[in-house]
Amino acid sequence: MARIIGRRTSLWALGLLGLCLLGPLAVFSPLGASLGLAGLGLVAALVAHRRAGTLTARCEKLSGEVDVLSQRLVRLETVTRALAEQQVRAVDAGLPASAPGPDPRDLSAGIEEVTAEIGLLSGIVRELAAVVAAQDGEIAGLKAVPAPVVPPVAPPLHPVPRVIAPEPEIRPEPRFDAPPLRRTDPPLVAPWTPRALGRAEAPVRDPARDAALIAAFDAAGLEVHLQPIVSLPQRKVVSYEAMARLRLAGETLMPEAFVPVLERHGRTTDLDRRMLQRVATIAQHLAGRGSQAAVAYGLSPRSLFEPGFLRSLGRLVEGAPDLSGRVMLALPQASWRNLDAEQAGALADLRGRIGFILDRPLDLRLDPLALADRGVAQVKVPADLLLRPDSRQAMPDIALEDLVASLARTGIRLVAEGVERETDVPDLIELDVPLAQGSVFAPARVVRAEVLQAAPASSEPTPPSEDPEPPPQRRPFRDFLRRAG
Repeated sequence: MARIIGRRTSLWALGLLGLCLLGPLAVFSPLGASLGLAGLGLVAALVAHRRAGTLTARCEKLSGEVDVLSQRLVRLETVTRALAEQQVRAVDAGLPASAPGPDPRDLSAGIEEVTAEIGLLSGIVRELAAVVAAQDGEIAGLKAVPAPVVPPVAPPLHPVPRVIAPEPEIRPEPRFDAPPLRRTDPPLVAPWTPRALGRAEAPVRDPARDAALIAAFDAAGLEVHLQPIVSLPQRKVVSYEAMARLRLAGETLMPEAFVPVLERHGRTTDLDRRMLQRVATIAQHLAGRGSQAAVAYGLSPRSLFEPGFLRSLGRLVEGAPDLSGRVMLALPQASWRNLDAEQAGALADLRGRIGFILDRPLDLRLDPLALADRGVAQVKVPADLLLRPDSRQAMPDIALEDLVASLARTGIRLVAEGVERETDVPDLIELDVPLAQGSVFAPARVVRAEVLQAAPASSEPTPPSEDPEPPPQRRPFRDFLRRAG
């Protein structure tokens, strides 16, 4: 330890000095501390430069010594080669044994000298290797010294002269007598559909087909399909979702085909009224069979702005205590974020009688406490958004496992919908997703007509009348006196 500190005494001294001076100075004068730190870094750089120069000189001296040793080895090799060649020539010439030859004592002395030189050279090489290793360590330590921190100096502000670009010359575009092209780009706001989560291409309007769809909707063409929602990993049915279908000319149309037509004709609220009446009928049928499953329906965002629609939803479960909590309404995430005071108050009045669901999410940046305050019991998220998100912008700020746990702590259950592959089920179980929905578990099936005709028609939510109470009648004053007497 003393050897290491002794080699770096100056650096240790500078470090302790900076710690003792710059620490208190930074508390009272940050600017002075920054200048002091810059000065200390400059001094450290100078010391490092000086040590680097010293190491360079030592390396040059060692290089010279190695050069001298190399020359001596070459000379010894030359002498040895000459002696060997002399012996070979003597043998080739066939000299007699009595012929004078090299003195053995001289050969022995030369060999001993060579051996001594080789031993000396080996020791010098070992010492040189140790010195070079120590110098490499010191150079690495010098490279690890941080560069001096110089506080940035803001450049003086100069007014930037405004450059006025000349106005471009506008030339009329050439006109071509070509048929107009049909727009294929998706619209800015796609029409709402109960199960469509993406942006769809704007359909081509066909007045004849629109009239046929409206006629089928006004007739008996509206059907209700139920798809179960199961628990994971048991796959036990806990609730159902009611989906609207339209029967037209023997073909069952999905919501994407007929809901935009209803929107253009202002009939989406009628669709919601009829579907909710049938949802209440189905829930009552399930309750009569002893089932605890609830029935959910995805409400159109346009119905929220219908006067009196939310107030009339309480009549669905009015007079039927066994239906409380069995009928659930699903609203898009955008609608939950943009509720006005009147809509929020109407939904608050329905708490305890009708359950609420958040579906059709735009992202997973959810606030469990705020959703629980509004009475949301479930959050429906597509399985692809959970397992294969398109971008990080749609993901929450926390891990998905923590999001599921935080929702569960506030009493909200996450539902993974649109599960189409069996291989996705283990991944959802690994994320601790409690509920799931999709064709892997069971497809949507149509509800029988006898089930829908079992409930009274009075349960259908109707808009409030314009005159809920009879107008006051004018009575003569004599009648009042007669009653007083």
